[in-house]
Amino acid sequence: MFWFTQGLCFLPVFLVIWSSTTFIVSYIIALFRHDVDIIFPYISDTGANPPESCIFGLMTFISAYAGTATIYARYKFVEKLSEETAVVRPWLNKTGLVLGMLSCLGMCIVATFQETVLTAVHDIGALLFFISGVLYIIFQSVISYYAYPYGSSMSMCRARVGIAIIAVLAFFPTVICAFFVKQSTLHIDKEDKDYPFHVTSAACEWIVAFSFVCFFLTYITDFKMFTLRVKMEYEE
Repeated sequence: MFWFTQGLCFLPVFLVIWSSTTFIVSYIIALFRHDVDIIFPYISDTGANPPESCIFGLMTFISAYAGTATIYARYKFVEKLSEETAVVRPWLNKTGLVLGMLSCLGMCIVATFQETVLTAVHDIGALLFFISGVLYIIFQSVISYYAYPYGSSMSMCRARVGIAIIAVLAFFPTVICAFFVKQSTLHIDKEDKDYPFHVTSAACEWIVAFSFVCFFLTYITDFKMFTLRVKMEYEE
């Protein structure tokens, strides 16, 4: 049996690979078409113009659905642990589920509304994605400690806390510096006054995004431990 066929670990494996591919492929296409600058464009900039916008939108939608499935599976896993051991409070687990779903909704909004078409809606989706996503990995880090030793190992708990800290530290420069970027074009001149803010904000955005990817990577070991089944019952 291959390791990725054990339990449900194929869910986080697929999510990590697909999400990373989404970011990298759209960036490479946009770069070869000279639609963005090579030095830290915003992730959304790499999917602003066709044809990369079509690829970015489709792949981001698939990432959102994979994220939804992974987040729900994690919720059911923790719920089962709580039923047997009562180590995690139900409200904590449910809050994590809601935050995760909101983050996936934000991804769908970002994929649907390109920043060059409906900037305000796109920005709302991006904020929903990043804020909910950061809060989600914080909650899951706390849940991991509560669930220890029934869930993850202590080293994995610490790894998740470390990733969550990196995401939090990178999130604030992403948002704060973005407010100082006045230029709305995809290409920014190095001589512009807001260029340092743009580079800082975009670089931190990439860090936050790949923090999410790395966090889901830590789910692989947990997801080897369980499976989910759908039970059907006839209405009498």
